[in-house]
Amino acid sequence: MLSRRFVHIKTVPRLYCNHVDTFNYSKNLPTHELLVQLNLINQPRAGLVNWSPIGLTIMNKISDIIRRRMDEISFEEVKLSLLSHHSSWRKTGRWDNSSELFKLKGEEYILSPTAEEDIVNYVSNNSSSYKNLPLLYYQINPKFRNEKRPRGGLLRGKEFMMKDAYSFDASEKDAMTTYQSVIGAYTKIFGDLKLPYTKAEADSGDIGGSLSHEWHYIDDTGEDIIYTCDGCGSVSNVEKTLSYPEQEVDESQSIEVAVRYFTTVDRSTLVCAYYPSSRTLEPKFVKNEIPDLDLDFDDQETILKEFSNEDTLISKSIVRIMDARLHSRANFPDFPISFINRSLITTFTDIPIISAIEGELCGKCEEGHLHSNKAIEVGHTFYLGDKYSKPLDCSMDFPVNEKGQVERRNLIMGCYGIGVSRIIASIGEINRDDKGLNWPQSIAPWTMTIIEGAKSESGESYESFYNTLNDNSVDYRLDNRAKIGLGKKINQSNLLGIPLAVILGKQYPIIEIEVRGKRYVEEDQLSWKKLHDSTDYSFEWRVDFDESGKDVKHFVHRDGFIAVVQALLKDM
Repeated sequence: MLSRRFVHIKTVPRLYCNHVDTFNYSKNLPTHELLVQLNLINQPRAGLVNWSPIGLTIMNKISDIIRRRMDEISFEEVKLSLLSHHSSWRKTGRWDNSSELFKLKGEEYILSPTAEEDIVNYVSNNSSSYKNLPLLYYQINPKFRNEKRPRGGLLRGKEFMMKDAYSFDASEKDAMTTYQSVIGAYTKIFGDLKLPYTKAEADSGDIGGSLSHEWHYIDDTGEDIIYTCDGCGSVSNVEKTLSYPEQEVDESQSIEVAVRYFTTVDRSTLVCAYYPSSRTLEPKFVKNEIPDLDLDFDDQETILKEFSNEDTLISKSIVRIMDARLHSRANFPDFPISFINRSLITTFTDIPIISAIEGELCGKCEEGHLHSNKAIEVGHTFYLGDKYSKPLDCSMDFPVNEKGQVERRNLIMGCYGIGVSRIIASIGEINRDDKGLNWPQSIAPWTMTIIEGAKSESGESYESFYNTLNDNSVDYRLDNRAKIGLGKKINQSNLLGIPLAVILGKQYPIIEIEVRGKRYVEEDQLSWKKLHDSTDYSFEWRVDFDESGKDVKHFVHRDGFIAVVQALLKDM
């Protein structure tokens, strides 16, 4: 037996797989329930999450990947309060315009769902010289959203773990340089996480700003829709995808037309958006044509009343926007203002203002066809301009000439989010198979489970083996649970998604390695094969393959164990 008095051996958590015997695994089991059954998380109430040691380890590994890549582009980590005062939110107009704010009793504070207001105040209070720019900050901490119908476990809850970053620059040019550096860092972050991802042009939503991108994992369980053009290659979410009909509009075909009314912010123009009643209007596409459209004013009856007075109508105007799928013989609804002077009406035709569908022509290149995919959003980047710095007076004096004259300008901002807990849920969902979860080695709770089987026939101690693991910083855990058989320990390691299971038994110092992890490179690029096919090793090494030719077990002498597992894990 191994004397462990002088050897530190990392073992599985105390509650490791303690619920496994209470359920039968099936791919039909929802992923969030599987995470609970395997004790990665616990949900005391819908939308709330307690993190176990195993789940917390995964979260911390993802956070460390993010930290490394954000540090590389000179962002500095901060930790802002999770409570935010209402005063700044009122100044930016978000206090009364969001139904998902967690307002505390007395409505003086909220639990922060994001930190634009607070990071602006932090910068205003701590820096007054343009010479300090750019100012680049990030944090990784909980955020809160008063989700009325929490669902999907970690995908949509009342509390979630998020990396949010913020940049402050002197000019739009500098801010776009920062934006592109973050795009580069995100590319590396999602590359480190191994799974294929997609960057899509996106609408800025409640955060605001003039440019944004979403970062998605493609999966049929996703709630978002993204479109890819097979011509120009553009990728965008449904709120940004302009499209045209694949064929010219057939004027002999009857089309029922719906209309929705809008007005401009100054109430001087009535905008009538006409579209096929069988399709979905996208109001933001209408705003593309009428930039000062008021999308928050949507009461149809009230809007029409604004334009019902014949005496004041002469000072106003009317714009009709016709979707590209309509023709002059379509069944249009009656115009609601009967006494209108036709000279007040401007009509735009062939304008795409409805949500795209599969197979239509891309609105960008007007040649390629659109293909849709369901996707899970795990990140978002925004160019904000002065949307937050202006109302919160985050400005600095900048020199304009050599005479010492200065001008006061608002700082130009960007913000950049990654949903850490959403990544865990997404990868858990996408990678799971008939055996259970299957984590990339970069974020697995540990990379190999050690299982001690029958005593070595040579009588040799395992002490030197564990010393070797520790000396080489191998991320292992010994499954030292009593009265649980070897087969069950291997199956439970596979169910949790640990990349490798390592068995120490009769043949030691020959060590058995069972392969569980998913490979993310082509077969001919596998690192272990390159090592195996070379003459650079002098230890005993045998490989077993399944019927498809995939390696499933490696039998390696202790002297070559570290080299082989490093090669195996490199591609997982």
